[in-house]
Amino acid sequence: MRQPDLNLAVIGNGAIASLIDRDGAHVWCCWPRLDGDPVFHTLLGEAGGKGELGVELADQVDSTQTYLPNTPIVETILRDIHGNSLRVVDFCPRFRLYGRVFRPPMLVRRLEPLTGRPRVTVRVRPGFGYGEQHPAPAIGSNHLRFTGPEFSLRATTDMPIAHIVHEQAFTLGRPGTLVLSADEPLGQSPESLYAHFLEETRTYWEEWVANLNVPFDWQDAVIRAAITLKLCSYDDTGGIVAALTTSIPEAPGSGRNWDYRFCWLRDSMFTISALNRLSATRTMETFLSFVLDTITGSGPRELPPLFPIAPGMELDEYIAPALAGYGGDGPVRVGNGAAPQRQNDAYGAIILSLTQLYFDRRLKVRGDIGLYEQLCQLGDLAERVALEPDAGPWEFRGMARVHSFSAAMCWAALSRLAMIATTLGLEAEAANWTLRAQNLRDEIMRRIVTPEGWLSGVLDQEVADASVLVLPSIGFIESTSAEFSATLDMVERRLMNGGFVMRYDAPDDFGLPETAFLLCSFWYVNALALAGRRARAMEIFESILAARNHVGLLSEDVAPAADGEPAQLWGNFPQTYSHVGLILCAMRLSRGWEEGLWRAL
Repeated sequence: MRQPDLNLAVIGNGAIASLIDRDGAHVWCCWPRLDGDPVFHTLLGEAGGKGELGVELADQVDSTQTYLPNTPIVETILRDIHGNSLRVVDFCPRFRLYGRVFRPPMLVRRLEPLTGRPRVTVRVRPGFGYGEQHPAPAIGSNHLRFTGPEFSLRATTDMPIAHIVHEQAFTLGRPGTLVLSADEPLGQSPESLYAHFLEETRTYWEEWVANLNVPFDWQDAVIRAAITLKLCSYDDTGGIVAALTTSIPEAPGSGRNWDYRFCWLRDSMFTISALNRLSATRTMETFLSFVLDTITGSGPRELPPLFPIAPGMELDEYIAPALAGYGGDGPVRVGNGAAPQRQNDAYGAIILSLTQLYFDRRLKVRGDIGLYEQLCQLGDLAERVALEPDAGPWEFRGMARVHSFSAAMCWAALSRLAMIATTLGLEAEAANWTLRAQNLRDEIMRRIVTPEGWLSGVLDQEVADASVLVLPSIGFIESTSAEFSATLDMVERRLMNGGFVMRYDAPDDFGLPETAFLLCSFWYVNALALAGRRARAMEIFESILAARNHVGLLSEDVAPAADGEPAQLWGNFPQTYSHVGLILCAMRLSRGWEEGLWRAL
């Protein structure tokens, strides 16, 4: 069984996304949407086995992989021992057509000989039912049809069909194109489709990037993170998945294998903040609409912490038996057992996110008195549950406690309702929410400050937990306060591991954590910068950037460098939270454009 490796590039278009390894194999691609059936799944199965769209160069000795600048178009160069080389270009079409965005579930692949006469083998091996079915293709004159239980796929190509069906090597004397799409005729040759769609797609992304607000420093890292965040967004509803994969373990053999192809309410406030800072207004607006839909017509009821990105994906968790797992490290889970948990921070996350609708005049959909009245119901719920036990931000499955992060987020719900009431001219209601927020904050502070003066992650206990690093960002506590200064020192002393921040330092349902949660490191960077400890913030931020993979992407977790080995990425990939953290920290730490340009002169 292969060794785990998250040196993967991602392509996508807001409908589907695909992960491509350094040798040009599509190893994970859900169809016909981001949370669908993984038609390519060797990332969680057997390398070189069924469930892959691959290309093999005979006697290959080397490969390089990059993105075309400011796009999610991937170029992979393969070289053999004889001096022959092959260029592979992969993308999902996305561009404006007839006044709207054209983004079909479609993969376009181009093979081009660069030097010599490379001998290649093309493999088209989709599967269905999470690896349970791998049908033989029906052969057409220029295409292969693969029929699954719910949909069929068509691979149309101008390369020799017989060689592809039998996976026999052939000499690539001229460029060849393969298009994987729904089972419908293309209507044009693969060659002309490739040329047209590549140019349009490249133009779309270059224009999208040109409209971003990026910092002076770390521009390439921020642009790549922004594009990746966009690829995790499902255009049809505006929902953003936490990651494109399921069941990549947080650490080897840990059993911490979760399905992240859902939208967590907790993520919303951080994601909206990043999109706002980037000026990715349209993406932010559609995501705000998704968050708004979660409460429309819900009434005064407790909300789950996560939602499907669109109807049709069940939350109930089960094991996919046909997939062995990442490097054989199962189980592979579909659905997420955290869905029925009580996570009290959800109310604060929703209200923090939707507060944007009352203050951002760029948005077409604006907050009104009707929405405020709905949010008031959530505020009442937040106040009621603020000091009650929950699973917390880390979704503990075996224990419930009164988590400081959850309680502070409930405070944030009351605080933002006061702001909204003020902007609506409801002064009496604003005063009422302000008083209620102050009373809740006083109670929380009385119970989370430890005898040593730092902030505990659990009320009435001494628990080192990185989630309290967020409290200044939501306005709960001043970043320069004595309590928060002591908390920063505690994190450095107890949670820092090889340049990265652990979530906590006590055993959980699965034992002691082995890897660092990357977002915690970004939280620490941001907190240090807010507290005026800029040099240390810069040092940690650079160490995180160094942990990115070969094309600049991050997963959820990282195993710090040890025994001469570099830091290794673990966890679901690419992780939205991690790229949001990168964007926000770069914005926080970067020089302004005037400062950067003047100093450059």
